[in-house]
Amino acid sequence: MTNRPAPFFSLFSARILRLLTLCIATLGLATTSIAGPVEDAIIERIKPAANVCVAGDDCAKGLTLAATGPRSAEEVYNLGCMACHTSGAAGAPKFRIKSDWTARLAAGMDTVYANAINGKGAMPAKGLCGDCSDDEIKAAVDYMIEGI
Repeated sequence: MTNRPAPFFSLFSARILRLLTLCIATLGLATTSIAGPVEDAIIERIKPAANVCVAGDDCAKGLTLAATGPRSAEEVYNLGCMACHTSGAAGAPKFRIKSDWTARLAAGMDTVYANAINGKGAMPAKGLCGDCSDDEIKAAVDYMIEGI
């Protein structure tokens, strides 16, 4: 008697070996990168819609901020006050309407300025102009009550 493997096992082993070779070859092809215009098109489609550039980052080099001085009272009013003080929304005193401002002005200008800067009731601090300076807010208040 000889110890020869049966034909079934020989064929089965050969087929398993071929299958493993095919799998390894397929995985090798799948891991290669897509070259050329196809890859560029994919990168273009999936890139972020915007980038944030912070001072000190490489992307911020060469950028210069526009020199800005204090804004005029009218600019501050149009930017942060007009939305409520034109219509009187949430009880805001209307622009240059004496009857709306009389009680507030009776408390003194320091109180009026403090309320405009710190907020009061439904009005947020500095109205809708969070980046305005205190002096700009005071100028906007003076602009709103001008002629009263």
